[in-house]
Amino acid sequence: MSDSFTDEQIRRYSRQIILPEVGGKGQKRLLASRVLVVGAGGLGSSAIAYLAAAGVGTLGIVDNDLVEVSNLQRQIIHGGNIGLSKAKSAENFVRSLNSDVDVVTYQERFSANNARELVQEYDFVVDGSDNFPTHYLINDASVLEKKPCSHGSILRYEGYVTTLKPLGPCYRCIFKMPPPPGLIPSCQEAGVFGILPGIIGTIQASEALKFILGIGESLAGRLLCFNALDMTFYEAACEKRKDCAICGDQPEITRIEQNNYLENNAEECGL
Repeated sequence: MSDSFTDEQIRRYSRQIILPEVGGKGQKRLLASRVLVVGAGGLGSSAIAYLAAAGVGTLGIVDNDLVEVSNLQRQIIHGGNIGLSKAKSAENFVRSLNSDVDVVTYQERFSANNARELVQEYDFVVDGSDNFPTHYLINDASVLEKKPCSHGSILRYEGYVTTLKPLGPCYRCIFKMPPPPGLIPSCQEAGVFGILPGIIGTIQASEALKFILGIGESLAGRLLCFNALDMTFYEAACEKRKDCAICGDQPEITRIEQNNYLENNAEECGL
């Protein structure tokens, strides 16, 4: 990018640029940054919208699903695109919102075969996935590639979000093992309050932007929980575990292997 902004960019980002913590240098940093969003559903929709609006220069979007009418209650960027790839629908939304953003779409499943290759190309990862194996896979790829990641999860009226750092605490420090199959109901079974992924996904976008800008205090080491029914936020402290399988003192996981991420656990409502 050139050393100066265009008149259009000055108008577009003026409310950010006048913030002392951002300024022109911060906006240039955003325009040069790269963020990967895994999942273009409820959490991903809100994260993608605000990352693009802020001027993140390159957005990678991973999703192999198609837009369905049941998605539109919470997946706000897909209106009018029923039957279209979610990744492509998200790309169309971003391009209509901000031409400064280069969108790279991956119309494939985030898997053990591509996880590290995808993650290594970006500065920050947003986990908007909807199942436990993928949460662990995103975490492990991010730790191994030394990339920070924002994790969010939702169910019914409640959600939580945290930021995972490569040196810990990571997702495995907080949740050592996935729950037994059938313990956590799926979104289809339990339902989800439509606004909830918007709130959690926006917080995830905020964590990504703060990291890129080098400002504020992240949610690393803190699990922020939200209940939409009584409008309360509370925090739970998260500590790095010395015996963590991937970021501990003697890590057992040093590579991505497919059999570590078998998809036999209940889905959540991220997508």
